[in-house]
Amino acid sequence: MKIQTLNKISKIGLNQLDRDNYEIATDINSPDAILVRSADMHELTIPDSVKAIARAGAGTNNIPIPEMTEKGIVVFNTPGANANAVKELVMLSFLLASRPVVDGNKWVQSLSDKGDEIPDLAEKGKSQFIGCELKGKTLGVIGLGAIGAMVANLAIKFGMNVIGYDPFLSINAAWSLDHNVIHAETLDTVYTKSDYITLHVPQTNDTKGMINSNSIKMMKDGVRIVNIARGGLINNADMIEALNSGKIAYHVTDFSSEEFLNHPKIFCMPHLGASTPEAEENCA
Repeated sequence: MKIQTLNKISKIGLNQLDRDNYEIATDINSPDAILVRSADMHELTIPDSVKAIARAGAGTNNIPIPEMTEKGIVVFNTPGANANAVKELVMLSFLLASRPVVDGNKWVQSLSDKGDEIPDLAEKGKSQFIGCELKGKTLGVIGLGAIGAMVANLAIKFGMNVIGYDPFLSINAAWSLDHNVIHAETLDTVYTKSDYITLHVPQTNDTKGMINSNSIKMMKDGVRIVNIARGGLINNADMIEALNSGKIAYHVTDFSSEEFLNHPKIFCMPHLGASTPEAEENCA
C-alpha cells in the first residue's frame, strides 16, 4: 500500500506501519492514502488512486470534505489527540491577556546598559505593567468538545466562574464537565456576561466571522478574547476597531495576519496550539 505524506509526521505514528506492507514517502506515484497535518489540500489535485485521507489533528478545514465525499474518499481525523497541548496554551493565553509580562520583559531588556542601576530602575518602573488576576473573573467557553471542556474545568481550578455554550454538547463531554460550569442557552449570554471569551469551535459557514461588530457590541467593556481554534472565526477589521476603541482589552490569537502584527493589544502566535512532541505523537 502506498501512502503519501504532505507534512512531517511523528515517527511514532509512522512506525505503526510495517514497511513490508506500506510504502511511505512525500513524493510517490498513485498513492492509496494520504497522511496530512496542516497542509492546505483545497488546491491540490487528488490522484484517482486515493481511497483515504488521514488528518493527524482535529480540524479538517484544510481538506475539501465535500469534494472527497463525492469521490468516495474517506477522511479520518484525530479529535482530542492534541487537546491537552491546546488546553495548556489557552490557559497561558489567559495569563498573557491579563498580565503584561511580555511588555515588562521587553522594558527590562532595554535597561541592559544601566549596570548596577537595573534593580532600582526595575522596581520603580514596575507600576506601568500592572495586570489583573483570573480568580473571580467570568470565562465564556464557546464550544465544549474535548478542548473546550478541559479548558472550562481547568479555569474552575483557577478560581474563575465559567459559562459554557455548545448546542451540540455530547453526553460524554457533558459528563466530563465540572459541575460548577454553567450551561448557557444562547451565545448572547456568553457575550454579555464574560470577562474572557475563548473559542473552541470549527470554522463553518455558521461560525465564520462570529466575532464581529454585532457580537462585540454585546460584550462587556474590556473583555479579553482568546482564539486558538480557527483564524476565520474572527472578523479582523472589527477586532482591530474594538481594540483601538478599548471595547476589547486584549486579543491572543494563534493565527497571524498582516493587520494584527505589531498591534500593542494583540499577541500573535504562529499556530502553536498542538506544537508539542506529545501532541504530535498522539495525533500520529
